[in-house]
Amino acid sequence: MKAICFYFQIHQPFRLKNYRFFDIGNDHYYYDDFANDDIITRIAQRSYLPAAAMLLEMIKQNGKKFKVAFSISGTALEQLEQYVPEFIDALKELADTGCVEFLSETYAHSLASLIDPDEFVEQVKAHDAKIYQLFGQKPKVFRNTELIYDDDIAAMVHSMGFKGAITDGAKHILGWKSPNYLYNAASAPKLKVLLKNSKLSDDIAFRFSNPEWAAYPLTADKYISWIASLPQEEQLVNLFMNFETFGELQPRESGIFEFMKALPRFAAEQGIVFMTPGEVVAKMKPVSELTVMHPISWADEARDTSAWMGNILQDEAVHKIYSIGERVRLCQDRRIKQDWYYLQASDHFFYMSTKHSADGSVHSHYSPYDSPYSAFTNYMNVLSDFMIRVREQFPMEIENEELNALLLTIRNQEQEIEELNREVEMMRNNIVKDTTGDFAPVQPEPEPEPEPKKAPTKKTAAKKTAEKKPAAKKTAKKKA
Repeated sequence: MKAICFYFQIHQPFRLKNYRFFDIGNDHYYYDDFANDDIITRIAQRSYLPAAAMLLEMIKQNGKKFKVAFSISGTALEQLEQYVPEFIDALKELADTGCVEFLSETYAHSLASLIDPDEFVEQVKAHDAKIYQLFGQKPKVFRNTELIYDDDIAAMVHSMGFKGAITDGAKHILGWKSPNYLYNAASAPKLKVLLKNSKLSDDIAFRFSNPEWAAYPLTADKYISWIASLPQEEQLVNLFMNFETFGELQPRESGIFEFMKALPRFAAEQGIVFMTPGEVVAKMKPVSELTVMHPISWADEARDTSAWMGNILQDEAVHKIYSIGERVRLCQDRRIKQDWYYLQASDHFFYMSTKHSADGSVHSHYSPYDSPYSAFTNYMNVLSDFMIRVREQFPMEIENEELNALLLTIRNQEQEIEELNREVEMMRNNIVKDTTGDFAPVQPEPEPEPEPKKAPTKKTAAKKTAEKKPAAKKTAKKKA
């Protein structure tokens, strides 16, 4: 029995305004609110909202047998809460069906996993807390920014307690192997790895409405027949794509919504089911280990990280911002913390790409800048001002060794606080047990009561009177 695993990405960065050199030190607000509002509202109206309604209809029509997963960055969730709150409500309605799973990722859709492990862990925790707050789910499967993955990242992901991870089925990694299996990470054998089937995913995401494509027009029955014709032992087909595919990249007029609605019926005829990544990890067994020594992603033909760290401009910008990571994590200023997240979004470095191959058009299509050099200049102006604000709280004269010592002290204190909190909790539990009668508390022994005084007899009273008389005589002599 074959299974289809759908996963959709939603991410929007906080785009920067035109920030001049003369603004450094004077203007601490960096964002183009008009562009951020306009872009996410337009995409939500054309794609997010109608696509969410489509998924809800498909789940109801198919008796909850149709299932999908979402990975939504923290920056996208913030913008949706601010500009399109009705889409958050739509996602909550989807979550309530029990057929929609939310995956984990970095809050800022950042490159922290490649540069700063401490920041990476912190952002994943922040993101998952946001998911739980909004949708009541605790993610069990991790999906990194743009599916970036290697053995080191797998080890970190497993150490955080995740059961599975998602990445791209890059040909130079798989070789003769197929992406249509469940694998386990070589560096963390208990971590299961799901691989994107790039061809079948891109047939929907990029080629669906292309009249020059040999398979055009793509119909639901044709598409399902391709999956059904795969070798019998290939039981898993992972279809990963941006959620903007529906209504934005592939417009409604192309028939993309009707195509999706028809998939479950034809899949059922072929005995093909739909599963979420969490279900795949829980129910399927990996066939072998997957070794990835160098980072891969789902971007460009190279399937590496050169889309964000492929030239001197990008390397300078990336390493510059992460050079102050330790200082920012010590900072308690809420605005600095917020800007720190927003400035880490991988999009800022994507706009600086200087690729001129066929891949380059993708970079320029999404970029709001005239050139990668304009993107670099604007970002570095913003970063210069941000670093000034950080230095005001933690001067650069403080060496990293001193900061590390301070961080160690803080972490030790946090551990002590956690231990004390656990002790307090145990004491509270004992008190609760006392009051509920689960066990009888040890009572202190009562103090012995004093013996009652006996009433004086006549002889005792006479004796006491006789003893007092001589003292009275002495007193009389002194007076004389």
